[in-house]
Amino acid sequence: MARRGGRRQGGRSANTRRTANILSQLPWQLPSNQDVPTEPLNEEAVHAIHDGAMRVLEEVGIEFIHEEAKQLLAKAGCIVAPDSDNVRMGRDFVMEQVQKTPSTFNITPRNPARSVGVGANNMLFGNVASPPNCSDLDRGRRPGDRQSYQDLLKLTQFFNCMHMIVGYPVEPVDIHPSVRHLDCLFDKLTLTDKVIHAYSLGKERIEDAMEMARIAAGITDEEFDASPRMFTNINSSSPLKLDYVMLDGPMRLARRGQPVIVTPFTLSGAMAPVTIAGAVMQQTAEALAMIVLLQVINPGTPVVYGSFTSNVDMSSGAPAFGTPEYLRATQMSGQMSRFYDLPFRASNACAANCPDSQSAWESAFSLWACVSSGVNIVYHGAGWMEGGLCASYEKFIIDCETIQQIIQYMQPATANEDDLAFDAIQEVGPNGNFFSATHTMERYENAFYQPFLSDLRNFETWEEGGSVTTPERANKLWKQILEEYQAPPLDEAIREELEAFVARRKEEGGAPTDF
Repeated sequence: MARRGGRRQGGRSANTRRTANILSQLPWQLPSNQDVPTEPLNEEAVHAIHDGAMRVLEEVGIEFIHEEAKQLLAKAGCIVAPDSDNVRMGRDFVMEQVQKTPSTFNITPRNPARSVGVGANNMLFGNVASPPNCSDLDRGRRPGDRQSYQDLLKLTQFFNCMHMIVGYPVEPVDIHPSVRHLDCLFDKLTLTDKVIHAYSLGKERIEDAMEMARIAAGITDEEFDASPRMFTNINSSSPLKLDYVMLDGPMRLARRGQPVIVTPFTLSGAMAPVTIAGAVMQQTAEALAMIVLLQVINPGTPVVYGSFTSNVDMSSGAPAFGTPEYLRATQMSGQMSRFYDLPFRASNACAANCPDSQSAWESAFSLWACVSSGVNIVYHGAGWMEGGLCASYEKFIIDCETIQQIIQYMQPATANEDDLAFDAIQEVGPNGNFFSATHTMERYENAFYQPFLSDLRNFETWEEGGSVTTPERANKLWKQILEEYQAPPLDEAIREELEAFVARRKEEGGAPTDF
């Protein structure tokens, strides 16, 4: 970990299975976004949002619905109102705690070749997380089940542009909630070898997740505690509230040095002020309150400042994504993350109900918000539909094509003698073309990005080929990927230990539920 400085360089994937027979994808890499971030706020405005967030923490306070959390904060010097959950904290104390956070850190999953560096210029992408429904062109929209959950995990593992398993790509509602986390974590740790997320939904679930991640990595408790191996994401209950489960899980992770992404759920006009600046100010206060608690528990706990600020449709109250307001809110949030020197998370979100043009432009806007804001972790990178209520198989493929093009876009731009191609211009002159030039012939095979999903044929040729649309091409691809999927290697003894742990915890009843 480092408070300042460099970034983790990525290597080639340990998965050597050839995929060229299915599609052409970029190699495993940790993309580096070298562009200067877009900053709509001037320095005075950044300080105004910071000052406003500090006033919220000092004068209004945040509700911490967790007795131990309140005790820890009171002991550290915060003001806990008697017979109340309200906690206020001074700005000097807040900034002292924020300075303890690392600006960069690595997370190492069971396969060290899939280690990721969070922060600096790195830009990591993860799958859609937590929708209750899924859909595809053949079966339509349906509640999530374990088979669909496994399908979407396999797609996440297959694509090199997916760096992290963020949440459940669809909620498998056919598994009882008391043991769902056990089966889901087992599938994550056996069908994939990438960095995993665990939900902070009660003591048993998060403790089971840490133990299963440790078993899968084949390491001791001490080795697990020594460096990040997994992560969680939590949402405040905006406005100005942190509930028990959103506090308890991260507190347990912090004690073992595991990363926490703190993402207030601040929809402008509903759970936050109708002005974007006001919503970002509230988001900042809520995020910093949780970050302070984690540093009080274990100074140096890796954290990420998360932004989910968008707007609602004021005529219906429905969340809107991929909007100009979302773009600006994300850019402004990026400025605040850099002000506090914290890694930054945002999302590829859309409100569309099917993989149509609306889904494409909303996701394009959302992804451009992430690129132009200097986001380090992109949640819901592939497959998000209906404002998070549905995971689409076809949209997953479409999003991965878009993300690949973003990764290609982020390759460093150079202008050396070979790039400038003066000799080629001299060779061709004013009356020729560059198709057959020596410079072109030596480079044409790898000169440009080759999309795996776009159809670049002219209309007549496309029509003769059956007029296949983008969602239809995506439908064919996900079927082929799943048909040829092979799970990453896992030591048989480790698999057996995971199976035994799951079986024992199921016998013990798993985790308590509300019903």
